[in-house]
Amino acid sequence: MKKLLFVSFTVASLFFTGCAVSPFQAGLYTSNTRPTVDLEVESSASVNPSKKGEATCTNILGLVATGDCSIKEAMKNGGITKIHHVDYSNTNILGLINKGTFVVWGE
Repeated sequence: MKKLLFVSFTVASLFFTGCAVSPFQAGLYTSNTRPTVDLEVESSASVNPSKKGEATCTNILGLVATGDCSIKEAMKNGGITKIHHVDYSNTNILGLINKGTFVVWGE
């Protein structure tokens, strides 16, 4: 019985390690957006946030990850040369599918 409990706990621990992307993570479904104040991005209040660029990555089962979710890619997608600020959006379904998106605002 102790062995089964240990194995179950170990498997569950490994399964949920990829869920620590957001401080507001739920077990069934999570969808939230927050500013990325922890990134070292040169931003300026004098820059007009008139353009928006997005870059997304997707992770399936913790086994397959695809996409380019870099800030540089988001700037390219939005035609942005000067950054006002950057947000991060996260969607997670049952810990099986996780989608992260950087949203860059600027001009």
